[in-house]
Amino acid sequence: MQPLTPEGQRRVSDLSQRYFVSTDAVMTLLQALVNGNGTMAQFYHPELGGAGQWMQGGMTMIGDMFNSALKSKVEGLCAELSNLLASQPFAPAPASYPAQGGQQQQQGGSGVLGGSPVSLFVPASGGGAGSWWPGELGAPSSSGSQNNIRYAVFPGARRLAVDVDGRVSVYDTLDHQIGGVSQQQGSGSSVTFSSQYGVVGVQSLPLVSGDAAAQQAPGAAPPPVPAQAAVPRASSGPEADIFSAIERLADLRQKGIITEQEFAAKKADLLSRL
Repeated sequence: MQPLTPEGQRRVSDLSQRYFVSTDAVMTLLQALVNGNGTMAQFYHPELGGAGQWMQGGMTMIGDMFNSALKSKVEGLCAELSNLLASQPFAPAPASYPAQGGQQQQQGGSGVLGGSPVSLFVPASGGGAGSWWPGELGAPSSSGSQNNIRYAVFPGARRLAVDVDGRVSVYDTLDHQIGGVSQQQGSGSSVTFSSQYGVVGVQSLPLVSGDAAAQQAPGAAPPPVPAQAAVPRASSGPEADIFSAIERLADLRQKGIITEQEFAAKKADLLSRL
């Protein structure tokens, strides 16, 4: 996602204050909606009930499923952000739809100031060629920077590019729907990202190209190498992706996000693809 303009930052701050959530929570939803072309979002944030989904004019699901007040808050935030994105050049303008409480959301209403579209994002300086990421990846769906790192997400190619102090690495994002990349601080500082599975370390993704040291911030201790990493695998393609997905599902089951029955059904479906 491109950096916000001053007006974009003001809108995010306003939503944060009106809905009593952090600006980080608002930015998480904004990033998810950008990934969903302004009409749908898959996100993860503790303030928003953990993992959740929203679709324009219809479904809203949050991890804290019995918290109706939080669900209404998420619906309101997504509706307003979707309406703001309707005026942006990258997203198609959504049709009008009834909002919560019987009020009518007008197409582009919140994204227009004095009859002129509000520019939320700083215009991109270029596409693939001439950018810091490999040109063959094309234009990212979102990009950003924090401290000494930059990132760009390419969901179509299933790739994440990360630049740490000028060292660019490209990773296979597997089935993650990335909502943002950040740098964890401390003695074991490293680069992490948020997805529908929560906060995940970049070092857990398969390295496609670049310097593996860029997985971590400067001065960080190298991540432990699993014993099985030294054993050659028969396949590192779709089969590895399926096993990785099953491991993440098991983690969701352990956290209580999905039930045992849901885990068993999804696991059987994934294994049937081998």
